[in-house]
Amino acid sequence: MAKILRSMFFTIIFAAWVLLASARLHYHGAHSREDIQLNEEVYFESRSKRGVTTLTDYDSDSVFLPADEPDSGAGTADDLPTCLLCVCLTGSVYCEEVAPEMTSVPALPQETAYFYARYNKITKITAKDFEYIVTLKRIDLTGNLISEIEDGAFSKLALLEELSLAENQIVKLPMLPAKLISFNANHNRLKTKGVKANAFKKLTKIANIFLAHNELEAVPQIPESVRVLHLQVNNISSVSDDTFCKGNNTYYIRPNMNEIRMDGNPVVLAQYPNSFTCLKTLPIGRYQ
Repeated sequence: MAKILRSMFFTIIFAAWVLLASARLHYHGAHSREDIQLNEEVYFESRSKRGVTTLTDYDSDSVFLPADEPDSGAGTADDLPTCLLCVCLTGSVYCEEVAPEMTSVPALPQETAYFYARYNKITKITAKDFEYIVTLKRIDLTGNLISEIEDGAFSKLALLEELSLAENQIVKLPMLPAKLISFNANHNRLKTKGVKANAFKKLTKIANIFLAHNELEAVPQIPESVRVLHLQVNNISSVSDDTFCKGNNTYYIRPNMNEIRMDGNPVVLAQYPNSFTCLKTLPIGRYQ
């Protein structure tokens, strides 16, 4: 009898434990499903909101910043920043054969020492173009359409050593900087009246002067520092005893002149023998 009672007692306890465990499992299962459902709703709602935000952030009106908006009209070289249009290195600016066409000297960085703007469509040099660029040592404007240079355009360039205005349409030379070493105005429309008598007189360091293929009727005054002088293909018809030498000093020897080209002029150099007595070498040109 005792065995039967003990068995019934253990059976009742086991059944109670099973019922309790089942109830607890049911409770936690239901709670977990609710949590999962709630979390999924939050997730999809959040994802939906992010999707709307993404579309708003990248709509067609806000993809480009104002600086990146496409230009509606065709621009010119004068409308663009210099260092976007040209190549700017330390102290040097290269604006050669620029497209779109460059018709005026662009604004240069303050520290520019070497400026190259060859083969463009520049028509005029103004007094303001280089006014504040006092560091310039070399300017090359070869192959443009320059027909006018304002007075004082180069007057403030105390460090300028080389200036090329070759292959333009210049009829009058401006005042040139005192420290100039090389000046090139080949292939222009210069006449003697467009070159002042003292245009080169104060250039005490000038070594090379190139004035070939112009319309000069006479040789301008040439400083003693000049080594190379090109005057070929002009309209020079005569020279004097003072053109290269000092007519009143038969012992004078010109110290530096190594090369004078006068070929392609109407002058017959043999008719002026006293004009070359101070030279180390005779000018290249017509002698018959």
